[in-house]
Amino acid sequence: MSAKRTLPWPRLVFSRTRQDDQSGEAGAHASARFRALVMPHLDAAYSYARFLARDGTVAEDIVQDAFLRAWKGFEMCRGSEKQWLLTIVRNCFYDWMRSNRHISGCTESIDDHMNIPGDDELEGTLLGRLDMETIRETINQLPEPFRETLILRELNDLTYREIATLTQAPVGTVMSRLARARDMLGKLLVNYNQGGAGL
Repeated sequence: MSAKRTLPWPRLVFSRTRQDDQSGEAGAHASARFRALVMPHLDAAYSYARFLARDGTVAEDIVQDAFLRAWKGFEMCRGSEKQWLLTIVRNCFYDWMRSNRHISGCTESIDDHMNIPGDDELEGTLLGRLDMETIRETINQLPEPFRETLILRELNDLTYREIATLTQAPVGTVMSRLARARDMLGKLLVNYNQGGAGL
């Protein structure tokens, strides 16, 4: 059984808001709820941002922005905090992309800082019996949106409906993308084992 790997948490620096200045039970309750319901998903948010951006520093900026937005809009969250937060992360990533069109692209490979669970946690899933480094390199080759769908389902354990809501795609499309992503991943791994190239 391998130990659970953790990644260095992004530097989160929350600016003061009107809510921070509120004294009394209401402000303390809101802060406690945010810490209890949203902060546990920080690793998942960073992992997702890292897969999208393929750059650790950019992912930190994206997660920083996402958590600031989440804190300011926390009263709008109606359950399924993980899906809600990952939706914000996704929106922040696309906002970053629009603001940085002059950048040629994020090309950093996924490395050991990725929040991929230990082998014991992956048992029984698509990735359960595969070498972790091979999985990272292979997933990184999948085209969008297949890579994103696979990440959300297999690594973040979201349901089809949650992925559909997050990506604004019909459930049938999500299922189709996931099936194709699994098929492409399998072919890439076979090709990898045979010493071939990527897609």
